[in-house]
Amino acid sequence: MKLVPPPPRVSPDDSVLHGMDAALTMLLFLAVGFVIDRWLGITPWAMIAASLLGGVGLFLKFKYRYDATMQRLETERRARVASSGPAPETP
Repeated sequence: MKLVPPPPRVSPDDSVLHGMDAALTMLLFLAVGFVIDRWLGITPWAMIAASLLGGVGLFLKFKYRYDATMQRLETERRARVASSGPAPETP
């Protein structure tokens, strides 16, 4: 007898995962920039450059993921419409 329901399965389209991915990626780039700044003594330029690079990379990643998802959904919609036959005409 189970008293606790099983946890829901995690979808690859889950927005929380995308947010965590973005936050951790930005923190990683920020940390790498901080280490490079301390090593070369050029504070804060490497941190700024790494943050900008991480931000642009995240934007491109999200854009390409969005485009791929929209392409997949459009293909599924077209297949569904094609299999259902012509739409009835409205007066």
